[in-house]
Amino acid sequence: MSTRNLDAVILAAGRGERMRPLTDHTPKPLLPVRGKRLIEWQLESMARAGIKRVVINTAWLEEQFAPVLGDGFRWGLSIRYSNEGRDHGGALETAGGIAKVLPWLGDCFWVVSGDVFVPNFRFDRRDADAFAASSLLGRLWLAPNAPHHPEGDFGIDEAGLAVMDAGPRRTWASVGLFHAEMFAGVTPGTTLRLTPLLHQAIVQRRLAATAWDGGWTDVGTPERLAELNRAVPGQV
Repeated sequence: MSTRNLDAVILAAGRGERMRPLTDHTPKPLLPVRGKRLIEWQLESMARAGIKRVVINTAWLEEQFAPVLGDGFRWGLSIRYSNEGRDHGGALETAGGIAKVLPWLGDCFWVVSGDVFVPNFRFDRRDADAFAASSLLGRLWLAPNAPHHPEGDFGIDEAGLAVMDAGPRRTWASVGLFHAEMFAGVTPGTTLRLTPLLHQAIVQRRLAATAWDGGWTDVGTPERLAELNRAVPGQV
């Protein structure tokens, strides 16, 4: 096992329409969850796991990120910002945002959405090393389906690969490992969601999936945020 973990990308460029009016003045990843900003939970988890370099893509109210998070020194991280609003006039979506920062990353890297609360997730170096040694394009962690998304996203077959049509389906927790090869055909600056690339990888049988039952919340509405903040401190 390597002594240093892979690089990581935190996707934080979205407008957060469903979170309005909270996101009218604050980017969703900077909203407070249990005493700290949502994105800080992820940065702390990454630091504990030995990740050293983190890229955060931004667009909506992107000028707020660097003054709040700085260069990552307080967590022992090196943070670099991809300012899609400044460079492209708006967010490039998930795949487009990743494709833009490929030159800043290694061949394999972690990706997590900036608007999910998953404090128990470990960005495990053993998972990273095993993935880097494989021929997979990606590996997703799938959580139980939430009431607002009962149909789920993907199933998991007997070989541990993600499938579209086998049940029971679970919901992608917006945490994954990816190989740069998955994004090789995306021209930097292109606006593109990740979903079609995931479907292509499933067809090629190069997308792995792992069940995650360690707690996960898509902080997509003010009500979900309020529910998290009503919970007993320390209970995740």
